[in-house]
Amino acid sequence: MKKNNAWWYDGIIYQIYPRSFADSNGDGFGDLVGITSRLDYLHELGVDAIWLSPFFPSPDADFGYDVSDYTDVDPRYGSLADFDQLLAAAHEKGIRVILDMVLNHTSDQHAWFMQSRLSRENPQRDWYIWQNPGPGGRVPNNWQASFGGSAWEFDPTSGQYYLHSFLKEQPDLNWRCPAVRQAILDVFRFWLERGVDGFRLDVFNAYFKDSQFRSNPPRFGLRVFDRQQHIHDLNQPEMIDLLQELRKLLDSYPDRYAVGETFITPTEKAMQYVGDDRLHAIFSFDFFESQLSFPWKPRWLMDRTIQRDKLFDKAGVQPTTVLGNHDQIRTASRYCKDGTDHQARIAMALLLTLRGTPYLYYGEEIGMRDIQLSRAEIMDPPGKKYWPVYKGRDGCRSPMQWSSELNAGFSRSKPWLKVHPDYPNRNVAGQQTDPDSMQNFTRKLIALRRAHAALRGDNFRLLPQREKSVIAFERKQDDEQILVYLNFSGASRTVTIETTGANQAAQILLTSGTRQGLNLTDSTISLQAYEVLILKV
Repeated sequence: MKKNNAWWYDGIIYQIYPRSFADSNGDGFGDLVGITSRLDYLHELGVDAIWLSPFFPSPDADFGYDVSDYTDVDPRYGSLADFDQLLAAAHEKGIRVILDMVLNHTSDQHAWFMQSRLSRENPQRDWYIWQNPGPGGRVPNNWQASFGGSAWEFDPTSGQYYLHSFLKEQPDLNWRCPAVRQAILDVFRFWLERGVDGFRLDVFNAYFKDSQFRSNPPRFGLRVFDRQQHIHDLNQPEMIDLLQELRKLLDSYPDRYAVGETFITPTEKAMQYVGDDRLHAIFSFDFFESQLSFPWKPRWLMDRTIQRDKLFDKAGVQPTTVLGNHDQIRTASRYCKDGTDHQARIAMALLLTLRGTPYLYYGEEIGMRDIQLSRAEIMDPPGKKYWPVYKGRDGCRSPMQWSSELNAGFSRSKPWLKVHPDYPNRNVAGQQTDPDSMQNFTRKLIALRRAHAALRGDNFRLLPQREKSVIAFERKQDDEQILVYLNFSGASRTVTIETTGANQAAQILLTSGTRQGLNLTDSTISLQAYEVLILKV
């Protein structure tokens, strides 16, 4: 695959959940001014861009993913002027800004929907998906909402059902309506004109639904939603033309970017949405099995990596590497069962040395864990519905742990969501002064990635090892060869070192152990327990 020099191609993108990142005015709720105040930290960390989860006006039925106005800022986060200041300050530091666009649905409090539901004759009626009741007053078809129950909600005022793929407070837009399409493209223009660098498209492959509203065929699954093959409510062919129109708009501005979140769709099928005239990238959640099952075995991880790279190579596009986000259990909570950061360090090394554009979720750089919540404390709608089988996404959305001060230095007031109790010992301020901390380990990895083209390039080769608890691979670019060794075991392991030609000298770039240098005299070396070893050969 040909190397692309665009900023997003090998840049590190840091996801911020705004309400949990930094509170500037002491109301317990993170805001845009708070993010601006932490740009120095992000610059020092070394990230290239920040992705902001929604900060638009919202009644918060789904914590900002139910938007009531696409061209404004929710007063809890600040104002458009605050956003402009954030954008300008980020750009001064060389940090790009990506917005999270939730365009499959709006809030039921959006002015568009409030007009649409007034009557069947309203000019904006067809901005949303309305259908007459089926025989006997039943729902129009068998489509299910991802958050539980039928995807159809009856509106007694007009005697019709409207479609909602998630909550009933999140009615789906009718993307087949030309006026909707134009209105949303105008939303993109609004933010592009302000200088925004890119967009993350939430569940974009759900925009179009089958024009005949045919029921989905059955399949095996635990939830009712999973007991359908989602062939009529997802991945409709009209999506391609829309993406081509969007890409043309993006390309009319310099250096803009769009990445799509495909909803319950295999990566190989989602590849159709990426290309020179479509999206720049899609998320590939190759290392997530489900919310309840996260394999963390070297062989499984490398099998997934190789399968992923083959798919992306075939399509000729850059992979994305994602180990955490606002919908997933935090990396350290998934893999660090012994209370240490050993496996979190290995995960960070994978994120920043594998091929692809890495997405780093806020707090992962200090090894933040999920908070534990009682049933009464759960706020997330699916968590409330499926407790205790699924406890929702609140756990990974707790406030950033900045210091050992009150409320982890996040706010002077009680935060909107409680802080993890380990914050006195796990926080940015404390880790900044500890050379062996998780944060400084992450900063070193980022610096290495910036310094060595081989870690940003397209070449990846697995290096076979006899030890099953070790992953070893080569990254190569031009004449530079980097070897990465990861020991998942709590015991030392002997690994084979592969060098090129007569060159037997290797220099340690980074290790999680205490060695300061290495001079190879043979073809093997003993890795320390949980060691991350990166060599330049």
